[in-house]
Amino acid sequence: MSRYQAYAEYKDSGADWFDSAPAHWDVKRISYFSQMRSGDAIVSEQIEAEGEYPVYGGNGLRGFTNNFNLNGDYVLIGRQGALCGNINYGSGKFWASEHAVVVYPFLDVNLKWLGETLRAMNLNQYNVSAAQPGLAVANITCLKVPFPKKSEQDAIANFLDHETAKIDLLIEKQQALIELLKEKRQTVISHAVTKGLNPNAPMKDSGVEWLGEVPAHWVVTRAKFISNIFVPQRNKPELNEESGVPWATMEDMKGQYIESTKNYVSSIAAKNAGSKILSSGSVIASCVGNFGVAAINCMDVIINQQLQAFIPTSIKAEYLRETVAMSKSYFELIGTAATLIYVNQQGFENLPVLIPPKTEQDDICKFIETESLNFTKLIARCEEAIKLMQERRTALISSAVTGKIDVRDWQAPN
Repeated sequence: MSRYQAYAEYKDSGADWFDSAPAHWDVKRISYFSQMRSGDAIVSEQIEAEGEYPVYGGNGLRGFTNNFNLNGDYVLIGRQGALCGNINYGSGKFWASEHAVVVYPFLDVNLKWLGETLRAMNLNQYNVSAAQPGLAVANITCLKVPFPKKSEQDAIANFLDHETAKIDLLIEKQQALIELLKEKRQTVISHAVTKGLNPNAPMKDSGVEWLGEVPAHWVVTRAKFISNIFVPQRNKPELNEESGVPWATMEDMKGQYIESTKNYVSSIAAKNAGSKILSSGSVIASCVGNFGVAAINCMDVIINQQLQAFIPTSIKAEYLRETVAMSKSYFELIGTAATLIYVNQQGFENLPVLIPPKTEQDDICKFIETESLNFTKLIARCEEAIKLMQERRTALISSAVTGKIDVRDWQAPN
């Protein structure tokens, strides 16, 4: 923050979350200038993905509804949930649920200044429940905040509007770049799996519309001819967090391989539930939504009903995994829709699979590994840049609302 000047003189704040304030500012409890109340109850059936009036809850925007309980400009604080203490702004007609706290100033204050001051306080640290984090309004309103006169509140709000908007734009660009990198990574992988690495190889029609032309010497087949399909038991076994056969779910499929799981199934629990054990080296994939997610288990596991697996018999597991991962459109096309789209055993068996010679499978997998690592590094750089910009944003807000920097004479660049 060295580019900004500090105030000439400071005083001790007497508060726990900021140590000092400019000498001419007041330090007031929130209850001195505002009150807070929770919104009104609304049931999930009344909330839609689209609608006329926004609904704000404990974690921000929940969706839309056909009614409103507030009309105007308000600061909203998430009251319950993992993100309790988060700050949002409601404007116009909207619904604030019982999980949001609405701030009602009764003195003339700048709402942007007020909202950003509350954001700088990191209100989540004052939650009163571990099982379901929540804020007690009485605990918040008694907290002290730096309280400059209205003209300085306005100056701080204008400064933060401009400067945070610039940071937000940079963050959006990095996020867009991450999405482009992910799309490019998938394009590179899909091309390698369906076209091979030799651009001069003679091609033939695969007979599968979404695969198009493939190298002429490759075999076009279906999964049931190069693997056995594994379908798990219907009954969920009793789980524990200590020992037994690893229990694999979608949450364990964060990368190419499953190397550990959160839960286990004891031998007794497996026997009681009739659980089947899936051998290591299989390609596990989702059969209920989230199609295209696949991983190879590095140890024997028991899988839940949202998964099925391919046990390779005449194909490299890593190559088959990449085939499954790029076949999202196939699974969505042949799935049967209930609450979620489901693909049965027959759907897994009939997955179109291309079979290059084994040496080509090895080369393609090595190529994909190298390219994926390169893309992962690029994405990590973007994520690190976003993290630094978010930290800069947080620090800028805190410095402005606590008076660490003097923005009274700040002017927006032309």
